[in-house]
Amino acid sequence: MAEIRIKRVYEAPATDDGFRVLVDRLWPRGISKEHAALGAWWKDIAPSPELRKWFGHKAENFAAFTEKYRAELEASAELPARIEEIAAHLAAGENVTLLYGAKDPELNQARVLCDFLHSLPHTKNK
Repeated sequence: MAEIRIKRVYEAPATDDGFRVLVDRLWPRGISKEHAALGAWWKDIAPSPELRKWFGHKAENFAAFTEKYRAELEASAELPARIEEIAAHLAAGENVTLLYGAKDPELNQARVLCDFLHSLPHTKNK
């Protein structure tokens, strides 16, 4: 069953990652394009620069960050095309791996985006 997952971009690519997409606005330090092995870089649906700076990866800001980022996603003109692309990969039986550069595996934008996508009918795990 194909699924949407998250993974730190610094981890080695795996064959079961499927379609690998970076969801950071900035390119991660020390990672070459070859090592990242990306299918796409979707900085257009990453948190805005202002929100990213405000969050600062501080645990005490995460709940508010989640709400604000979800609001940005809901207002995004680019999101519908991204959802269609994700749904197509899932329908074809291919996993979609959202890649992030943050150190914390739980308190990051990829986790928020993954949870948001799981709440949508077109991108629930197939």
